[in-house]
Amino acid sequence: MKWVTSSRGVTLRALTTAALLVCVGNAGIGNAGTSGPATSKGENQGGNQGGKQSRNQGRKQGQNQLASPQSLAKIADPNKRSAAYFTELSKVLTSPRCLNCHPAGDRPRQGDSARLHQPPVYRGKDGFGLEAMRCGTCHQDANFDPGRVPGNPQWHLAPIEMAWEGKTASEICQQIKDPARNGGKSLPKLVEHMAEDPLVGWGWHPGAGRSPVPGTQKEFGELIKAWVDSGAHCPKG
Repeated sequence: MKWVTSSRGVTLRALTTAALLVCVGNAGIGNAGTSGPATSKGENQGGNQGGKQSRNQGRKQGQNQLASPQSLAKIADPNKRSAAYFTELSKVLTSPRCLNCHPAGDRPRQGDSARLHQPPVYRGKDGFGLEAMRCGTCHQDANFDPGRVPGNPQWHLAPIEMAWEGKTASEICQQIKDPARNGGKSLPKLVEHMAEDPLVGWGWHPGAGRSPVPGTQKEFGELIKAWVDSGAHCPKG
């Protein structure tokens, strides 16, 4: 790593070394989210507890699924069907995995509760952080599960014009098809980005302590293609 020295002659090496220690030290409260209390043996015993666990697992599985375009074909009105595609897409787009890196401000959020990033970091000019604390200082090419630190070679914040935090599915829909607010992408390029980009795909493989987004990236890509092919209509509200 090349160490940068400021105009005052103060090296940033000590700051960066400290940052690496803080990465792991804060992982439990920052990146992992809460995994819930430990379960005692007594709670795992008995038919009633088993039935409750099965029902909870069933609900969780339902929340982690995406409807296919074929399953929405029964909606007769083509515009409403198109909007329904995006409503289904919004299960992914409004999840913490997406919103945490599409914040309304200059600080990312983290964990399933979308709390402000710890240690405090900021967007920087290019979305990869300030000079003294670049995203890549802590976030490496892959998840580091022992420290519960997520990773990807392109780990960074989305541009501020692509901020989704605090917006409804309808507002995100209008924004995501506007080249001025989606990184200059045409609708076909948007489909390609969502269906194939590895950083988008990280949301389905977020590592220890973080809930993945629903479905699979392939299913997500099929939905967004169906939405674009049907006219890219937006849900109301």
